[in-house]
Amino acid sequence: MTAVIDRALFREAMARMGAAVNVITTKGPEGDVGMTVSAACSVTDDPATMLVCINRSSHHHEIFKQAGVICVNVLTHEHEKLSPIFAGQGHLPMAERFAHGRWIRLATGAPVLESAAAGLDCKVSQSVDVGTHTVFFCEVQAIHLGSSSSGLVYHGRAYHQILHKLG
Repeated sequence: MTAVIDRALFREAMARMGAAVNVITTKGPEGDVGMTVSAACSVTDDPATMLVCINRSSHHHEIFKQAGVICVNVLTHEHEKLSPIFAGQGHLPMAERFAHGRWIRLATGAPVLESAAAGLDCKVSQSVDVGTHTVFFCEVQAIHLGSSSSGLVYHGRAYHQILHKLG
């Protein structure tokens, strides 16, 4: 028997769990598509696999599902203004969103943010619908490491920078 949990209470609990901020990207039939997510994490390192959750009510959901490729771009502290753009702030067309950064391509052809702390270029190996979301299991095909290992996390409904110097 599944317990009935108050949705607002659950959301408040999740707001207290810090999460890395990522922009996930893919190449759709009409061009590049990207969106900000915090529901992404590693699953295993053999084979290197990521998990990404996308709400099925998102108008980008079907594009990601059909494309079968996802790049997880792990944002640095320098990308705090980029995150809301890919979350839909300002309702910019996709081409304008991608104008806010320099993008490269790796194995799958999905856009990789060159200045991201890391870009994990993946092929979707399976997906499972759970509640309101689709959970995508993504096998890493290529990795790009940026020059900064600093991070950007979302906690308490606000961005927080994690500063770290390489070396």
